[in-house]
Amino acid sequence: MSGVGRVIVGASGSPGSLPALRYAAGIAVREQAELVAVHAWVPPGGDLAERRCPSPYLRKMWAEEAAGRLERALLAAWGGVPADVECQPMVVRGETGAVLVTVADDPDDLLVVGAGRRGRVARLGHGQVSRYCLARARCPVLAVPPAAPPARRRPWSRRWELAARQELTEPVGEQRRGGVR
Repeated sequence: MSGVGRVIVGASGSPGSLPALRYAAGIAVREQAELVAVHAWVPPGGDLAERRCPSPYLRKMWAEEAAGRLERALLAAWGGVPADVECQPMVVRGETGAVLVTVADDPDDLLVVGAGRRGRVARLGHGQVSRYCLARARCPVLAVPPAAPPARRRPWSRRWELAARQELTEPVGEQRRGGVR
C-alpha cells in the first residue's frame, strides 16, 4: 500500500477491535502515516431519548466515559499510545459506521475495522459496522478478522492421551487385571 496519508481505525475496546488496532498500528509505522484511533458513542437510549430529556451533566458524563473507553482500548491493544507512530485519539458522538466513514473522507486514507465474529448466529447482531464501512467508504477499507480462539481439546482425546501414557509407563511383564483395556 503506497500513498497512505492516514490510517483510521475503529477503537471500541471489543475483542474484535483489538486485532484491528494492532494491525492498523503496524501499517501506520510501515507507511509512516498518521494513526487516528476513533471511538464513536451514542447516549444510552439513543439520540432520540437524549433529545427528549436533554441533560448537559449526563452528556458530559457520557462523553467522559467514551474517552475512558478509548483509553482502555488503547491500553489493551498496545499498553498505551504507541511511541513509534503519530497517533491521534478521537472521540466522536454518533453511530460507529457513519462516524468512521465521515472521518475517513480522503481517498488517501485507509480505514481499518474489525470484521466481527464468524458464524451465522454471530453475524445477526455483529459485523454491521464493517459491512457499513465496506459499502459506503470513499477510501480503501481493510477488515481484520478476529483472533482465532484457542484450540479446544476434546475430552476423549485427553483420556486417550492419559491411557497411552499409562501403558508406556507400565512394566512389560506385568499382568493386567480384567483383560484388555
